[in-house]
Amino acid sequence: MKREHWGSKLGLILAMAGNAIGLGNFWRFPYQAAKNGGGAFMVPYFTALIFMGIPLLIIEWAQGRYGGRYGFGTIGPMVYLQAEQGSSKKFARFLGAFAGALALSVVVLLNSYYNHVIGWTLGYAWLTATGNYMDPSVDTAGYFVSYIQNPYTVFIFWIITLALLFYITRGGIQKGLERLAKIAMPMIYIFAIILLIRTLTLGSPVKPDWTPIKGLDFLWQPRWNELSWSATLAAAGQIFFTLSLGMGIIQNYASYLNEKDDITTSAVATASLNEFAEVILAGTIVIPIAFTFLGTDGLKSGVGLSFIALPNVFRTMTGGSIFGTFWFLLLFFAGITSSIAMFNYLVAFLEEQFNVKRKTGSLLIFILYILGGLPVALEPILTKTAELFYLTELDNWVGSYLLVVLGLVEVLAAVWLFGNKGLEEINKGSYWKVPKWFYNIVMRFITPVFIIVLLVFSTITYAKDGYLKLIPDFAKNYPNLIPWIFAARLVLIFVFIISFIVVFRSLKDVDEKKTNSWEN
Repeated sequence: MKREHWGSKLGLILAMAGNAIGLGNFWRFPYQAAKNGGGAFMVPYFTALIFMGIPLLIIEWAQGRYGGRYGFGTIGPMVYLQAEQGSSKKFARFLGAFAGALALSVVVLLNSYYNHVIGWTLGYAWLTATGNYMDPSVDTAGYFVSYIQNPYTVFIFWIITLALLFYITRGGIQKGLERLAKIAMPMIYIFAIILLIRTLTLGSPVKPDWTPIKGLDFLWQPRWNELSWSATLAAAGQIFFTLSLGMGIIQNYASYLNEKDDITTSAVATASLNEFAEVILAGTIVIPIAFTFLGTDGLKSGVGLSFIALPNVFRTMTGGSIFGTFWFLLLFFAGITSSIAMFNYLVAFLEEQFNVKRKTGSLLIFILYILGGLPVALEPILTKTAELFYLTELDNWVGSYLLVVLGLVEVLAAVWLFGNKGLEEINKGSYWKVPKWFYNIVMRFITPVFIIVLLVFSTITYAKDGYLKLIPDFAKNYPNLIPWIFAARLVLIFVFIISFIVVFRSLKDVDEKKTNSWEN
């Protein structure tokens, strides 16, 4: 099957940046930074970016282009092809199947709830524009609960989101993903800059000294007493989440590169666009807005910042309906550009393993996500509570933990087992060459050590917080919701086992399928 390629360098970089720029930038980063030491949080954040994030990002780009050379766009065959250079075929096949199963589990299950959150942002954009919750007497926390318990609002905007993903993906790389990136990415930056300008001109109706500049001081002034191991782990975990590492989707996008495309420069460019959106734009929009109207408590309102705290702000500020709509549209476009990468990964898997045509594969994945996302939608509707235990349990493992495990496997295959060929692959066609010392010291040792430390201490934290127990500590006061946790675990185990079997069997044919030249 002839593989597509990106139509332009700009389209590639925008698509890769869109893949990285998602809800984690504008929703997750601000409250993580605010509650974990402000400026002090940024020290481990940038340290992890330099020594773990960017090196692993370059590794994933190189791994993807290498797999694409032989006609593969999913991570299982990629890991196998590199691992067999430094190990037995039997071990390489196991490692490839393990990596492939992890990636499939992540993209199937993470998107099963991530698409719902994107649907919420679209729904709230509509509700903000139409003024549904603008009455100050409305409790925004109760309004959000009623929203996720309303089958009409939940299903309508969720299905619209899935339909858009289906339509875009069926168009292919150039007419689908690249076209989306060229439209959505400028819109993200336009909405963000409009919001940034409005943010810096705000005055607080609550306290005169709650100014946007004081909000920026709160973010950037180091509060060293709040910096801890948990904050350091949160910073490293944010790097994984924000750059979309450990999912296989960067490799998938990179598999559509040409043989001599510059991956080092492109990887650094996409990382820079992502960090500009996260640190400069998101940090300058969300933190000052929340501080100006809500003070320090508003900054630390966690996941409710976007859907509960900020709606309180929008209905208070002048032009709040307009700027609130821009905010939720910003989140929607950011979410879509990330989600489409996971959608496309699964379509590519069907193309490669089962010779399913792209349009048919897109429809099958559309149906898969409807089935996979039903439990996320139905839990609050059926239980009449705001506790999303099914979503929480999946996110604890799929959205936070398995990413790190897969990242470690990638380094093992692409650097340790592939050996010096890994450096050759990275530097092929690159204007900026990765020095041999950087490859041997940082990529081979420091980066995996960062990942191992993150993995070990995350496991210890999970154990302390009771996540490893049969019944997690956070669920003990909700016995009627415990079955939803068990359901999430069973779904995760089932998806991983099926994925491992399918990928393991498919790797028998990798040597027969691979070719020694690029298909043009």
